[in-house]
Parts: sequence; C-alpha cells; structure tokens
Amino acid sequence: MVKNKKGNQTLVFANRPRILSAAAVVGTKEGGGPLGSWFDTILEDDTFGEKTWEKSESKMLKTAMMEAMQKAGKNKEDIGAILSGDLLNQLMSSSFMARDLHIPFLGLYGACSTMTESLMLGAVLTDGKYSDNVIIGASSHYCTAERQFRMPLEHGNQRPPSAQWTATAAGAMVLSCGSEKEASLIADEEGNTRQAKEVQVTFGTIGKVIDAGIKDANQMGAAMAPAAVDTLLNHLQDTGRSLRDYDLILTGDLGYIGKDIAKDLLQDAGIPKKEIEDRYDDCGAMIFEKEQDVHGGGSGCGCSASVFAGYLYKRMQQGELNRVLIMSTGALLSTISPFQGESIPGIAHGISLEIGEVHQ
Repeated sequence: MVKNKKGNQTLVFANRPRILSAAAVVGTKEGGGPLGSWFDTILEDDTFGEKTWEKSESKMLKTAMMEAMQKAGKNKEDIGAILSGDLLNQLMSSSFMARDLHIPFLGLYGACSTMTESLMLGAVLTDGKYSDNVIIGASSHYCTAERQFRMPLEHGNQRPPSAQWTATAAGAMVLSCGSEKEASLIADEEGNTRQAKEVQVTFGTIGKVIDAGIKDANQMGAAMAPAAVDTLLNHLQDTGRSLRDYDLILTGDLGYIGKDIAKDLLQDAGIPKKEIEDRYDDCGAMIFEKEQDVHGGGSGCGCSASVFAGYLYKRMQQGELNRVLIMSTGALLSTISPFQGESIPGIAHGISLEIGEVHQ
C-alpha cells in the first residue's frame, strides 16, 4: 500500500511543510489593478532596466526569489533547491535566474500550472526530509509571451475579445519543514502588529492532461477549464471533502470566459450553484479590472504565482482565510502545435493550504 496518498491522485503531506515567506513582483499594469496593494514590488517600467523583455522577466523572478529568502531569514546556503519554471523556450527566465543565484536547480514546465507544480514538488522534498528548505516560483511577461506565442509587439496585431493578457509578474515562496524560525509579525491596515498565522501545505492533487478539443489559441480559458474541474472533482473525491470545507478555491488563469465555463461544469457535476458562487474565483479574473483592456482576463505563469504569493498568502497570514485550495491551470500548447492542427491540452494541479499551529 502506498504511504502518504489518498485516493488516485492526491498526496498527503504528513509533516505539513510550512510556507515561511512569499514575495510577488508585478508590472505596472498589474500594480494598477484591484490587487495592487497586495504585491511586494511594482515595477515603474516593465523593462525593469534591462535591454530585452526576456532579461526583464528573469530579473523579476530573481527579485521575487531574493525577497522571499530575505523575508524568511535565509541565505543561499540555507536553500537546498530552487524549483521554478516559466513559459519561455528552455525555461530561459528560470534558468538564467538560477545561474545567477547558484543554488541547485530543478527546472519545471507545466505551462501556466507551473506555480502549483513547483509548490507540490517542493512540498514533497521538504515533507520527505530530502531538504530542510526549498524555494519555489514561476514567472511570465506580457511581451515575452507575445513574442514567443503570437507576434512581437511591433507588429501591432489586433487581439480578439476572447484573448487573455499574459501577466507581467513573478511569485516565489520559501518552504520548510524545520522548526527554527520564530513566528513572523504582520501589520494590519491601522499599522498595528500581531503574530502572523502559519500557512501549511497539507494535500497536493496531481492533475491529468484533459483535452477538450479547443484549437483556437485565443480561447485559452475554454481549453483549460475542463482540466481544472477534473482536478477539483478528483481532489474532493480523494479527500472526502466538499467545497464547503474551503474558505476559497482559486484557479490560476481561466479568465472571465474560462471561469464561467468551469462554474457551469461544476454545476453539471452536481455541485450547488450557491456553493460555487460563495467559494470559487479565478486569479485571471481578479488581477485586472475589465476596464484595463485585458479582454478575456489575465493569464501566464506569473498570474497565479503573484496572486498566491501576494494576495492569498497575506490574507491567510492575517487569519482572514483558514483553508484554501489553489489550482494553477496550464494550456500545454507549443509554438508550433497549433500550426500542425493540434488541439490545446490542459492541466491543473491542486494544493491545499491550511492554517496550522505556529512553531516556536
């Protein structure tokens, strides 16, 4: 019998790895959105002082990693491994970031599902005592994604209403199973400080590749929504939980269209509409205002990474949320697969985060 597993797809983290810290770095458009106050660093210029967009993205990811380590009171020698990925060929942003930090590196590609993939595997390493501390993350940049998957910005291509806006953002988290770190302090809106709640990783549901037959690269939310619903339903079945057991369930970047499709599919599966409306949201529908001209909403690895590491983590630290299920969603197309007539497979990985006892 397999230890530390429930059902077919869900891993149980018996030692409940802790998220010691998190950091989110975003671009100007993201910083001007409804979640702007939750992010740690907002760029004044999306070039971030670099000569290419790709270097800008890598610098954003490195900045998020360094800030997360600083918040956790860790230096590079304390970190056993970096687990990170992005959307670029050969994981350019992550690889160049890891080159600069000179920490053992595991590059991961799950398209926009990479944040929860890296978080799950980082939890495996720490829960299994293979490493005391690891740092995980993901990034994306609107301009690098446009250049690689569509057309460079200089072409001035018109985007259809269903197209999503790749977030210029990066997020990072430090995971640990150690008990040496003192409880951190956080400030509320009035400036009063109090002990932060401890956020722990309890379950990880590995997603399956689900292909809904969508071939239009401007319908990414529709392509990913079935995979998100499949992972959520399998997580609930494996754990014996329901939507009512969570304060919030977040998908990664389905956007406005994909979010509505996911809600319809959940109702078709027998989940009451009110439960869905009360507990479910999507990072791609949260990170921007519709008035910001993002059409179908946000997308990209950095979308869920920054929302998780900024907004979600801080709300849990403040005790506003006690149990959350996060599911980054990814569209597994390549730069050439649409031109070969291929459809767009989707995937989503689920992670359960819960407030636990603070280690002293």
